[in-house]
Amino acid sequence: MRSGRTRVGEEIAGNAGSTCITIPWGLTSIPRHASGRARTSMNDASATMADGNRQTNRNATRILTGLVAGAVAGVVANLAAGGDPRLESFIRYSTEPLGQIWLRSLIMVVVPLVFATLTLGVSSLGDLRHLGRVGTKTMVYFLLVTALSVTIGLTLVNIIQPGDGLDLETRDRLLATYSQQAKESRAAAGQSSFGIHTLVNIVPRNPIAAAAQGDMLGVIFFSLVFGVALAGIHSARTMALADTLVGLADVVIAIIDLVMKVAPVGVFCLIFSVAARFGFDLLARLGWYVVTVLAGLAIVEFVVYPLLVLVFGGRSPRGFFRAIWPVIVTAFSTSSSNATLPVSLRISETSLRIPPNIGGFVLPLGATINMNGTALFEGVTVLFIAQVFGMHLSMSAQAV
Repeated sequence: MRSGRTRVGEEIAGNAGSTCITIPWGLTSIPRHASGRARTSMNDASATMADGNRQTNRNATRILTGLVAGAVAGVVANLAAGGDPRLESFIRYSTEPLGQIWLRSLIMVVVPLVFATLTLGVSSLGDLRHLGRVGTKTMVYFLLVTALSVTIGLTLVNIIQPGDGLDLETRDRLLATYSQQAKESRAAAGQSSFGIHTLVNIVPRNPIAAAAQGDMLGVIFFSLVFGVALAGIHSARTMALADTLVGLADVVIAIIDLVMKVAPVGVFCLIFSVAARFGFDLLARLGWYVVTVLAGLAIVEFVVYPLLVLVFGGRSPRGFFRAIWPVIVTAFSTSSSNATLPVSLRISETSLRIPPNIGGFVLPLGATINMNGTALFEGVTVLFIAQVFGMHLSMSAQAV
């Protein structure tokens, strides 16, 4: 059976109407009769890509340095002045606003980036049959991996039982700290309960309002429909519109590059604010809960993903993780799939050499739908809270 990478290369070659030598991962193809100038241009492009990858790795190292420095400085500040009003004022009026400004600057470009890349990705896939094949494979993968992540989390929390034996002091502190947040979460859950209305609400009445409200499912649906319509119309005006979307994506990427230049400072401020405010005290009391979550995430990260990369991607897991290191650091620093999406799109093209039409279609969907770590974390948290308050949930109730 031919691999997906080979099929992608053949489709590109077929569209070009010439016999081609396929570059790995279907990035591009070079006609056998290509001139020396074309090959020289490709070599120049490869050298530029290598320089970009080195710059990306340097940025990732600086972000990681800011993350570690922020954690260490925050813990030291908590040990030295924990509970001091001056420390709280410093966090509230200095590091926390700076960190949020950086994070908001990254999230700011998500909607235009998703619209541009997803629309271009769908339109460049061509006919609806091709789109259907890619979309079906994508959704099946999302569902299976998410279900596997939840199963891993539920299995671990049932084995470790992290909520049993939690002392009353820690329980009361959690209730005092997060009671209001819990009420808001329950209210939001009541308004967005899963059912037929969930399916209806995917279709936005006003796509601009959906973008303004951060309704990513609505934005994604409109982008999909827009891309399908764009692919079905062949005229000079629609080609100009596609060029405009390419320009929009380029501008957004340029904004992301500017934001990422100050990422070490932003990450430092975010991590410092959390570490200085809470320190290790509460973390130590919730040790078994933390161990359960981290163990589940480690299994997904270092067992499930490497197997998927090796079996279905045909790549070395070690090389894969080295290539996506900037994505991992950004995701860990921001705790946001949407904030990480711009970096994911850039790395998928420059480091993994995934075709832009595939990455532009799959990654925006994955940032909204395929949140494996969140699914695992929420499953563990629900059972942990039930164990803390002595509530027994049957396996059927856990599955629901």
